[in-house]
Amino acid sequence: MNTECKPEQLEFQSLGRREVIGRFDGGRITSDGGGLLLREVDQRIGLLDRLAGCFTDHRNPESIEHRVRDLVAQRVYGLALGYEDLNDHDNLRKDSTLALLVGKRDLTGERRIRSQDRGNPLAASSTLNRLELGIPKSAISDRYKRIAADNEAMDQLLVDLFLESYRKPPRKIWLDLDATDDPLHGQQEGRFFHGYYRCYCYLPLYIFSGEHLLCARLRTADKDASSGSVDELQRIVGQIRARWPKTRIIIRADVGFCRDAIMAWCETNDVGYVLGLARNKRLQRALGKEMEEARLACERTGEAARCFRDFRYRTRKSWSCERRVIGKAEYLPGKANPRFVVTSLSTRDADAQHLYEDLYCARGEMENRIKEQQLGLFADRTSS
Repeated sequence: MNTECKPEQLEFQSLGRREVIGRFDGGRITSDGGGLLLREVDQRIGLLDRLAGCFTDHRNPESIEHRVRDLVAQRVYGLALGYEDLNDHDNLRKDSTLALLVGKRDLTGERRIRSQDRGNPLAASSTLNRLELGIPKSAISDRYKRIAADNEAMDQLLVDLFLESYRKPPRKIWLDLDATDDPLHGQQEGRFFHGYYRCYCYLPLYIFSGEHLLCARLRTADKDASSGSVDELQRIVGQIRARWPKTRIIIRADVGFCRDAIMAWCETNDVGYVLGLARNKRLQRALGKEMEEARLACERTGEAARCFRDFRYRTRKSWSCERRVIGKAEYLPGKANPRFVVTSLSTRDADAQHLYEDLYCARGEMENRIKEQQLGLFADRTSS
């Protein structure tokens, strides 16, 4: 069936005194104009230049059309604009707006060296793939993947960006730790089934301070949620204290991070902690009086009731010393809901209710940061 084309202008009803026009001769247009705002931010903080500096390029300089900085910028802007797959760049490589964001002088690609590349100012998915999969040990001799990332330099860059976001050192900062699932749908290396998440997945570790990402470490799911946390804290706290020696640092996490190794490291290195504590029979007996008070109050009012107990506690074997524990005795209609927190903070720092409700529960905001990573920036797209 032949397409019926009508060259005359479409006609629409006017809007008051305004004429409504619909045309199809707009030429090269884009829906990604918001990327220009990201470009302005990068001009101020120099993120892409510094991130590109974390790569070593072993390619022949005379054969390079796309600098490492261009490749990094293309991939980062693509992710930020909602293009998570490398295959997307087989079409995006034609995009003049993305070429502008990357910093290309030839926005249409008409001056490319090879005739088959002309009209494409940016790199194709195959070139970006070589950037992402380069292995440092073999990059210098690899035929194709000759660009290698320095992971330690990228770790340091995340903390540097956090430090530079403050005009002067803060009096106190909180470091929030959490693990999450990164579901897998194939036979990827390091694939394990996780009972809590009920799927095959990786188990990445995240560390945030407010809105700032300080650590994103990919791990296999056969590890404890807290695995590697002490090493990451030692690195991050050391880097922070080199710049802010007087700033007080407190870590916060759920029960998956309530491990003696973490608490002992914090106590040795003058780092505070507020950690969820898994309940057991001994803890529940210690909270028995308060739970009964909460139950009676709940039955009397028909609404949730809670009260708190502040006491000293030590496990029979796993803890190296006695520590301060806060018990939340809460009764919901028809349901008991006791919870516990262990902390190094003193009663002068916070009483039991303030410590639980305002300090510990604030860790829930970190879950929004993880959602932003996974839903907004596709951090769980580890298909390769």
